[in-house]
Amino acid sequence: MSAGAAPAAVLDHPLREFVDNSVDESRSRFPGQRNEALPKAPKAGSPDVRRVLGREQDIVWTRSRRAEPRAWLRAVVWLVAAGLHNGAGPTTLVVARDLAARMDYRRGIVVYDLKGAARRTDMSEATVKRHVKVLRELGALVWLVHGSKRNIALPGEPYMATATIYGAVIPAVFDEAMGHRLTGSGYEGRVCGVTEAGRERAVAQATVRSEARPQGRRRTEQKRPSGRRGARVRTVRPVDNPAVDNRSSQAREPHSPGRYHRSPAVQVESGCKDTSRERATCRTAPRPSFKISYNPDGSRRTAGQTQRGIGIIQQVRPRVTWTQRADLRELEVALRPRTNAGWDSQMITEELHSWHLSWQPANPAAYICSRFARQATAEHQMAAAEVAEGWDEQAASGPLAASSPDLVRNVMHGLAEGLATHSARQAELGLDDLTDHSAAATMAAFLNSGTGAPA
Repeated sequence: MSAGAAPAAVLDHPLREFVDNSVDESRSRFPGQRNEALPKAPKAGSPDVRRVLGREQDIVWTRSRRAEPRAWLRAVVWLVAAGLHNGAGPTTLVVARDLAARMDYRRGIVVYDLKGAARRTDMSEATVKRHVKVLRELGALVWLVHGSKRNIALPGEPYMATATIYGAVIPAVFDEAMGHRLTGSGYEGRVCGVTEAGRERAVAQATVRSEARPQGRRRTEQKRPSGRRGARVRTVRPVDNPAVDNRSSQAREPHSPGRYHRSPAVQVESGCKDTSRERATCRTAPRPSFKISYNPDGSRRTAGQTQRGIGIIQQVRPRVTWTQRADLRELEVALRPRTNAGWDSQMITEELHSWHLSWQPANPAAYICSRFARQATAEHQMAAAEVAEGWDEQAASGPLAASSPDLVRNVMHGLAEGLATHSARQAELGLDDLTDHSAAATMAAFLNSGTGAPA
C-alpha cells in the first residue's frame, strides 16, 4: 500500500485552543511550563488532521522531521493540547517526558525499554504501550529499529533480544501552525526560516511574556560603559556620609592625584633547599641524549650498516602485504637479526610469506619482533633439552659428513655383520636357508673386490 493511500481518520470533535498564559501543571504535567499563546490547530475535516498509520510510522516513509528532545517536547505538548487524537492526554505527556529524558541530545534517538518506562512512570506496561502508540499516530515517534525476539548475544552469553529503537520527530501540522519554513522532506527535513504569520506569532508571544513578567524582575536599560566589553554595570547613587568631627584632620592635605607607589618585585634566589650554592647558580644546558645502536657482537652500529639494512627493507616491504602499513625505519630495526646475518631481500621475503598470515597486524614491526623472540626461545629450549638428553650433534652427523665411497662401505659392512648374525641365529634354531647361496659370503666378496674397496 502506498503512502498516499494510507487511511486518514478525520476527527469528529471540535479542536481545542489554549490561549491561557497561566501555569497549568495539571494539564501539561511539566512543572513550571507556561501555556503561551498557541496557534490555532487545524479544524476538523481538514486533510492535514489525520492519524499517521501503517508504514508512515517508519523512518523511511515518515513525513515528519527529526528533532532534539527539547523541541520535540514542545511539539508534543502542542499536539496533545490541540486535541488531534482522542487518546492523547496528560498521561501521554508523562510517557513523552520519560522518553525525552533518555533521548540522544542531538539526534533524538531513544531505546523503548517498556519495562523500565512502566517502572519509572508508575504505570502498567499496557498503558505505556497505548500512549507510545498514540505518539506514533500523532507523527511524533518513528521506528528506527523494530524489536524482535531474535537473539543477538554472542555464543556463551545470556539471551538478548533485539531492542526497539524510536526516533523523535515533529509532524508537518506543527510546523505549519508555527509558520516554519522547511528545507528537505521527510526525516531529513530542517527548519530554514519562518513565514510572515510565524513572525507575527513570535512577536506576540514575546509581548505576552514581557507583560506577564513581574515588575521586580524587569531589567532597567542602562548605558553600557565604553570600556571592557561585558563589564558589570554599577548604579551611581548619592552617598550621605556623616561629617567627620576630627580637628586634627583639617590641617592635612588630600592624597596626591598621581599614581600609587608600587614596590619592586622581590628577587628570590633560585635553588633547592639542600643544593649547594655552586650547583644552584650554575646553569648548564642539558646535553641531548642520542640513542646508540649496537651489533650482536657488541660493536657500535655504523650509519652505513643502517643504510644497507634500509635498502634491503625497501625491497621487502612492497612484496609483503601486511608490512606495508609499517614505518620503514621500524621494519629495519625489527628485521636486523636477519640483515645482520647476511640475509638478502629474497630470503627475508620468503620467510615472512612462510608465516601465512591471514590477518593484518596493527603493528607489523612489533609482531615481527615477537615472532623472532618466540623462535629464539624455542631454539634455546630445544638446545637445553638436547644437552639434558646427552645428544651429541657432531657424533650424530659424522656418518652423513663422510664421502660417498666411505659411506657406502660403512653401510655394507653393517649389512654384512647383520646378515652373519642372522645366519648364526638361524643355525642355532635349526632352520636352514632356502637357497644354497650365502648372503654374508656374497656381501664379503663384494667388499673385498675392487668395487667396494676404498680408492
